[in-house]
Amino acid sequence: MIETKSATETIELGKKIGKLLQAGDVVALIGRLGSGKTTLTQGLARGLGVKRKDYVTSPSFTLIKEHKGRIPIYHIDLYRIDNIKEIFNLGYEEYFYGEGVAIIEWADKIRKLLPREVLIINLEIIGENRRKIELVPKGKHYQNIIKKVYG
Repeated sequence: MIETKSATETIELGKKIGKLLQAGDVVALIGRLGSGKTTLTQGLARGLGVKRKDYVTSPSFTLIKEHKGRIPIYHIDLYRIDNIKEIFNLGYEEYFYGEGVAIIEWADKIRKLLPREVLIINLEIIGENRRKIELVPKGKHYQNIIKKVYG
């Protein structure tokens, strides 16, 4: 469990994780509205080489935004998805099993579709700017990433 005390700390955690991610990785973000999913995604994107000027925002209305980093980043926001069947129309397999990293906000809506090996990140609001962040690695690859994050 990690506690961040500001958006900057949450971004820094994301950068640290992002530097360790590889093509084909899937990161599932779970948390209430305002818990820091997009903020953490901004850090993940920076760690993956997205330039600061290419600001990462929530793709709530488009559902998926692709960003250019050292490998492609597929930022998927499922906030507006009401039915798991809607994700099939997006061609989710292309993003989950593609040449980039899939970062999924509101991933709890599609738990059954997530790959067996995935990095689940639970975010919880514990104060105005404070977040409790739990990294749950599913699979050896993600366990190795988490060991490096905790250093």
